[in-house]
Amino acid sequence: MGFPKGRRRIAVAVAALLATAAVAATVYRVLAPAEVSTPARAGYPPAVTPSPGVVGRLPVAPLVVDGRLRVYAAHRQVYADRPVDGRHRTTPYWSYRRWPAALDGVVASGTTVVTRWSDGRLVALDARTGQVAWRADGPAPVGDRAVRRTGAAMVWDPRGVFVARAPDGRQTVVVAGAAHVRAVDLADGRELWRSHTTVTVPPGEDATGCRDVAGTSASGHLITVDSCAGPAVVEFRDAVTGAVGLRWRPPGAGDELVATPVGCGTGRTGCTGLRTAAPGDDTGRGWLLGAGEPVAAPALDRPDAELVGGTAVTVVDGAAVGRAPRTGAELWRRSGLSQARLVAVQADRVHLLTGTNDLVTLDPATGAQRSWFALNAGSDGIGWAPGAAYAADGFVAVERLRKPVDPTGDDQRYYLTSEPVIFAAT
Repeated sequence: MGFPKGRRRIAVAVAALLATAAVAATVYRVLAPAEVSTPARAGYPPAVTPSPGVVGRLPVAPLVVDGRLRVYAAHRQVYADRPVDGRHRTTPYWSYRRWPAALDGVVASGTTVVTRWSDGRLVALDARTGQVAWRADGPAPVGDRAVRRTGAAMVWDPRGVFVARAPDGRQTVVVAGAAHVRAVDLADGRELWRSHTTVTVPPGEDATGCRDVAGTSASGHLITVDSCAGPAVVEFRDAVTGAVGLRWRPPGAGDELVATPVGCGTGRTGCTGLRTAAPGDDTGRGWLLGAGEPVAAPALDRPDAELVGGTAVTVVDGAAVGRAPRTGAELWRRSGLSQARLVAVQADRVHLLTGTNDLVTLDPATGAQRSWFALNAGSDGIGWAPGAAYAADGFVAVERLRKPVDPTGDDQRYYLTSEPVIFAAT
């Protein structure tokens, strides 16, 4: 005995509506904007002092935070593992994920990790717990950026997001977009100031960004190249107040100008020097940054020169050479480094990679050797080419690329192995 036709139609209609509602609810749960925060469930790990040597291999690029954690970037997620000297990547200590925005960059200072997303959102996380410390709106990143599977571009060279430390210790996060620059307090995400990066143009014409943010200085200034109203000038803006304190043009500079900060921390922050050049010109002029106008530093003129702890370091004919930046006087020389290249620096260390992939670490003040060992893990060998590299808190990480290097190849062809990042203590 069945239902009458009328009741059957009603039952079918109700079932269809319920099914549609269930599907809609599922779609909403999957596609609706959301964030998932998984805080730490264990104690904050202690700092470590590992012996020099290879620590291990990692599938993704680490950002060392507070000398205790490694933080990684994925397409829609940032997460950390511990201990910092772990041989392999481990189960996340904490994790934070957003949808549908994509992660664009990560910067860190002390125990604060600041993430920037494709929709312009800034989310700061407490590295000790993984909990959200604050959220703020910022300008969206400009254009698309190719990021390979290690995520190195997001953690070692984040674009358009910088940390500046004022002389009194106050820290600012500065974010640059297509139309404006915005600064927020690192402590709580409160907006401090904003400034336009474009000029007004006649109707029907495209607005063109005419202020390019290059980095932040050790004195707490935002370094910007401004070409809005004539020949390009380098502008130094107080990162806390937004006030422009100095507008400067290198002597003899043309109408266009490229400014490359040197002597910086990760992400072009806390820079102590600058190299200026015409667009597309490999020859430039080096400068030291301080309280007043930049001071000429000829030892930084070379495009491969680095400024480390007040010493200009270059590699010339198989020798690492340290020079006084202003006079060019040779301070020390370390020979016998066949086919060596400078791959990374940090405040108290210079890291070079020899032609046989030995990692050599020198003291920038004296040139004395701190460590020397083969950058090899397991049975991987040394037949690889170095890619992006990074150094912080006594550690060095280097991407290992398959020879011959094919920049257009997919990740499987481009990288040496599925764990292409070699991680070492120096």
